[in-house]
Amino acid sequence: MELVPLGPGFGVEVKGVSMLDVASDAEAYKAVRAAFETHSLLVFRDQLIADDIQVAYSRAFGPLELTKVASLGANSFYSRLTNIGENGEIVPPDHRQVLVAQANALWHTDSSFKKTPALASVLTARVLPGADGDTEFTSTRLAWDRLPANLQGRLKDAVATHSYANSRDQIHPDLANAEERKALPPVRWRLNWRNPTNDRRALYVASHAYAIDGMDDRDARQLLAQLLDEATRREFVYVHKWRQGDAVMWDNRAMLHRGRPWDYTRERSMIRTTISATDADGLNEVKPPVLH
Repeated sequence: MELVPLGPGFGVEVKGVSMLDVASDAEAYKAVRAAFETHSLLVFRDQLIADDIQVAYSRAFGPLELTKVASLGANSFYSRLTNIGENGEIVPPDHRQVLVAQANALWHTDSSFKKTPALASVLTARVLPGADGDTEFTSTRLAWDRLPANLQGRLKDAVATHSYANSRDQIHPDLANAEERKALPPVRWRLNWRNPTNDRRALYVASHAYAIDGMDDRDARQLLAQLLDEATRREFVYVHKWRQGDAVMWDNRAMLHRGRPWDYTRERSMIRTTISATDADGLNEVKPPVLH
């Protein structure tokens, strides 16, 4: 296996090992898991892309998350990110699926708004619209390391509230419907996540976060915005330009990402599988009580 550096201090392209290898061979999995823990972002090129391969690869890393209510492929392992409607047509620009794509353009970490957050996500390119629609990534582990020691001290035990509705409301007040708001009540997580494998901490922030325990709402939002700004400075961002056959995996404990716009009159289809975090991934440390 060869690892080719990609991002500014994080991310590698994995060569010599395929997703199928990882799904079927314990030694291949062990090597790729070690790369994942160290580099946070893995890119596989020229893969044989199929739903069953993606699920088998993802399942090697832990239990798979079921997609949320009111989403394409709800209650399945596949989150379908596309502007193609049920009848095979490209949906209009004001369609919910396009608004969801626009919401995904906010910096976020997947599933921080759920009672069980995500360890990792795996995204594969199925249909690409051309040169647009990049995905950007940044390391919140390196962002934590850049923070002054006194701020790290303040944030070590700080707790933030995350909500699916908070990010969706930034795009359109009706994007998160009543069913989603009921199924996804706010949850609270520490503002950093310690990786038990290497003892390194990462900021745990996202567009879903909006409040911090013990802080005035305005001050909390200002601090969260400042932390996001620090983590996503352009010099610390890796831009992934998609090619057919690409599969990208990232550590949601230690990464932020966002999808970039494309010409929404052109077809685009991506499939994401999400791996749930467990106690072995440091979950116990970051799970304060859930808000009701």
